[in-house]
Amino acid sequence: MSQETTYLELSEVDGSAHKFYEVLVDDTALTVRYGRIGDRGQVKTTSYPDNTRARAAADKKIGEKIRKGYAPAVRGARQKRSVSRRQIVSTRSTARTAPVLWRYDSGAPAFGIFVDGQNCMVGNEHGVITTLDHDARVAGQVRLPDGVKCIVADDAWIYAGCDDGNVYDLSGKVPRVAYAIAPEIDIYWLDIHDGVLGVSDAGGGIAAIDHEDEFLWRRPGRGRAAWMVRCDPDALYHGHSRGVTGYDWRTGREIWHVPTGSVLFGWQETGAVFAGTGTREVVRLSKDGRPERSYQCDAPVFSCATAEGGRYVFAGDSQSSIYCFDAAGNRLWKLGTGCGSAYSMQYHDQRLYVVTTGGYLACVDASEPAIRAAEAGSVPDVVDVKAPRRAPAPAAPTVVEVTSDASDGVVVQCVEERGRLRVHVISSGYHSGWSVQFPKGIREPGARYLVTEIRESGRGGFYRAYGDIRRLR
Repeated sequence: MSQETTYLELSEVDGSAHKFYEVLVDDTALTVRYGRIGDRGQVKTTSYPDNTRARAAADKKIGEKIRKGYAPAVRGARQKRSVSRRQIVSTRSTARTAPVLWRYDSGAPAFGIFVDGQNCMVGNEHGVITTLDHDARVAGQVRLPDGVKCIVADDAWIYAGCDDGNVYDLSGKVPRVAYAIAPEIDIYWLDIHDGVLGVSDAGGGIAAIDHEDEFLWRRPGRGRAAWMVRCDPDALYHGHSRGVTGYDWRTGREIWHVPTGSVLFGWQETGAVFAGTGTREVVRLSKDGRPERSYQCDAPVFSCATAEGGRYVFAGDSQSSIYCFDAAGNRLWKLGTGCGSAYSMQYHDQRLYVVTTGGYLACVDASEPAIRAAEAGSVPDVVDVKAPRRAPAPAAPTVVEVTSDASDGVVVQCVEERGRLRVHVISSGYHSGWSVQFPKGIREPGARYLVTEIRESGRGGFYRAYGDIRRLR
């Protein structure tokens, strides 16, 4: 039986949409491919009892897209739009060199960083995420379909935001698409709290997305490029070209706005948010919008972080320098990284970890004796760690391992409810009416899956899948 292919595109003049949707019917199999024009996109294949039902399902999907403005197109006629990158002319710091213990060369400029008690993670523009221990031993690698913009944690879950417009859950063996935001949104940064995702983008916009991957709200924002979003139980804090704005995460209502220099990075503690700006300072704001303190640097600030409770404030500038201030705003030290400007940073256990324009993840000894020695010109020999020779294979987020053994995990099932696919727990001991936060790219009506763990969300009302996912026969 011959194949039937329908290819559609939606491309708007103002750049707010530039995406494709392709439907292929091959006998009883229906394959859908979608994403940004020029990218390979996400692929999902579903089998039906016969060709008639496969074609009917295809017609339904095509009709839905045409009603949203998609139109038939010729693949390749429109060109891929470029993804926004932070443009930095990085110069070498004139300060003495920081006490760098080790540095890992990821092979491409790196934005994404995550550090906890066991591991350090770096994600670069090639889409490669490397996990190392604190002694710089490489523990693993994965490669996502596009460049990594950021890596964030939400309780036990770790997520990576990518240039393909998707957010990947890294908690299992295989990265899964946890949030397919929208191909037209050029992610600059994201944060997440209890399953609610906040996204800031290249156009200065801000959006909140719930655990079912559906927009709670979306706003154009007050400024242009927006490199900062931080989330807590009450609000989203959005940093952009005109300052910092607080929004109610449930409704999108603006709570407050504080003009600052153009915000290029953001951090938060329990009672405060910190904005690194193009006007050479880190600004501390209370979470009700009151300016509290300024930490002065010597060049535009591209990243910032704090020690627990904000007792120390760190900053990285465009001239490859890093700074440390006390809570009162006094500069304690300024030193050079020796490996580029810090795109992102995180402090942990007297060490400052930075990812740089040069593609390095560097570990700086931020203890007082090491800093004093460095200021006097004495630094340790840097341990240079190279990337593994064999690059990881691209992740296959829609491929699911199949098993017939349901004894080791929790069983969930995908069902169709009012035209949407939802997932519910069918193992005993759970609320059967609660939905499960579950990757959309692998949902199939009627299918049952085995999940390592199912955990209740912090605010209740839904569950979250954690760990590996396998399909049950």
